[in-house]
Amino acid sequence: MKTIGLIGGMSWESSALYYRLINRGIQQRLGGLHSAQMIMYSVDFAPIEALQHAGDWDAAASLLIEAARRLEAGGAEFFLIGTNTMHRVAETICAEVDIPLLHIADATGEVLQQDGVRRIGLLGTAFTMELDFYKDRIARDFDIEVLVPELHDRQMVHDIIYQELCRGQIEPESREVYLAIIDRLAEQKIDGVILGCTEIGMLIEQRHTAIKLYDTTAIHAQQTVALALE
Repeated sequence: MKTIGLIGGMSWESSALYYRLINRGIQQRLGGLHSAQMIMYSVDFAPIEALQHAGDWDAAASLLIEAARRLEAGGAEFFLIGTNTMHRVAETICAEVDIPLLHIADATGEVLQQDGVRRIGLLGTAFTMELDFYKDRIARDFDIEVLVPELHDRQMVHDIIYQELCRGQIEPESREVYLAIIDRLAEQKIDGVILGCTEIGMLIEQRHTAIKLYDTTAIHAQQTVALALE
């Protein structure tokens, strides 16, 4: 089994999901009392969130480079960034360490491609929905068209993530907001919706909608298990 490195804390709520999903996946594959060989470096999210909203991605990258170096020094054989948004600086981080990154958009794109998806909706932070680092990677590498909600809906999705989900608050009213946004995306003849923030799966599950959902946290964890056991 390979040793997994996880940069967590963005937010710690989703990092707890990663830890549970990865260990459960290893146990299901190997049985008995098996669990993952994993190192987590959990950052303080508050300064990173401030840098995100200030647009200082270089400073945010520096914090994650230090985390990745510590994972490598600790013996991790590959690593994850446990958030979609901070893949904005993934290439910068990868240039500073020798261990490979399991990129969350690549993991998601592979599953979409396997399912024959041609046109997909995307929910996430405003950074993930509006910047090119995520949408363009899936479009370019997997030949899938990525659609995002209109501006007002994007702002609501973003605010609920930072003001509620990252704080562990699950509000039924916010679930209804998300479901209405998903329904509006579905009017554009999409094949499904990417839950492109690692906390959204805390709020929205497949049982809540007939639209096919692709939870990036679950997908990332599943592919982590597969890679660890190769």
